[in-house]
Amino acid sequence: MSKPPDTPPTSRFGRFARLAGLGTKGLPFALEGAKRALGLEKNRSEDEQREARKKLARNAKVAAEAMLKTLGEMKGLPLKVGQMVSYIDGLAPPGYEERLKNTLKKLQDKAPPLSPEAAWAVVCEELSGTPDEIYATWEREPFAAASIGQVHRALTKGGDEVAVKVQYPGIDKAIRNDLKSIHLLGSMLGPLATKTNAKETLAELSEVFLSELDYTREAEMADVFRRIHAGDAEIVIPRVHQSLSTGRVLTTELVGGQSYADFCATASQADRNLAGKTIWRFMFRALLRHGYLYADPHPGNYRFLGGGRVAFLDFGCVKRLTPELILGMKRYMAAAIDGDWVEFDRACVEVLDYDPNDPSWEVYRSYTVFLMGPLVTEEWHCSPAKARETVTMIATGVKGLTFRDGDLMPTIPHVPKLPREFVFINRLQFGLASVMGGLGSVARFRELTEPWVRGGLHPVA
Repeated sequence: MSKPPDTPPTSRFGRFARLAGLGTKGLPFALEGAKRALGLEKNRSEDEQREARKKLARNAKVAAEAMLKTLGEMKGLPLKVGQMVSYIDGLAPPGYEERLKNTLKKLQDKAPPLSPEAAWAVVCEELSGTPDEIYATWEREPFAAASIGQVHRALTKGGDEVAVKVQYPGIDKAIRNDLKSIHLLGSMLGPLATKTNAKETLAELSEVFLSELDYTREAEMADVFRRIHAGDAEIVIPRVHQSLSTGRVLTTELVGGQSYADFCATASQADRNLAGKTIWRFMFRALLRHGYLYADPHPGNYRFLGGGRVAFLDFGCVKRLTPELILGMKRYMAAAIDGDWVEFDRACVEVLDYDPNDPSWEVYRSYTVFLMGPLVTEEWHCSPAKARETVTMIATGVKGLTFRDGDLMPTIPHVPKLPREFVFINRLQFGLASVMGGLGSVARFRELTEPWVRGGLHPVA
């Protein structure tokens, strides 16, 4: 077995070349998937469609294995994309989604690690001592690895079992180069970038992903969320060891429990319901009562401790939203709860920039009504099908407006100029819907959420 590398690839050209190579392997799969998505395969005979599906299945396997290897080695933003594909329902072509997701699940918390020596060197630099000097014991081999760091078990001099997240050397340069490449591609779109609000989207991506590199900020956010949920015994947030944490090393209490996959496979329906309610409270109490968006809901960030107790592990992707935006979101939520669809439509226009005079109005409005399902339904049943619709519903509607029968060229419909924070609000709603769908939780989410929708915003004590 070859020795793990000491750093991920960091040069802009090198990273772009790897993604280009991945694109070559996945291109046949992508093209065939696009034909199906656009309805172009209906012009084929049954035998041709059958053969195309067999070919697509083979290409899906090749694409998934190539993605697993390349994204795992690259770390950073490409790995984040792979993680999203691994658990969000509806991102892959129908019929091949499970094949891709099952292959890429390893990227959620068990991506290929870097060498033990690389993590050792970072700890030495950050904490001014070797790991075996700083900690009572140190496990050289990491037990988890993700997009910007890997995690080692250790024991503090005080006898506490801890998880030590160590940032990959050079990952800051890698992420900055990824963002430069994305910005370059955005600038090449010209007027299309303006039409689709690409500049604002890229600015938001850059701000949030660069902030994830600062483990000091992550430690602060973990403490904020612990204070937010201090009175909720079912929400567990590992304690940060501040004296053993820096900008690139984060030492927290080690939490046991079950992984998401194991819990889904073994838990009773009653425990699934309780755990779903706990995750819902964790997300929406912070968002609607205090204005903190937890925007990384992927399954590797949870540990299930029995019944409804859930531990939340990663606070790198947290964003503080403005009071004006939170109050605007509460407007259309409250209107939906009340069944006041006149006010709901007014809020969609004033908060979300939907245009009632544009053909896209019904697409975006119907989608937003669908998202209100847990708030307007007495008892909501989470499912993969509903999660998939969360992702595909608006894409299907926009596709219908873009590729209209009889048109020689595609027409770009009105794209609402949403507040830029919706880049990560959407990431939360897509990811959370899939996590809850996998749990299959059944609950009265309206009862949980309505007091926060009706109530004001409160600073964190």
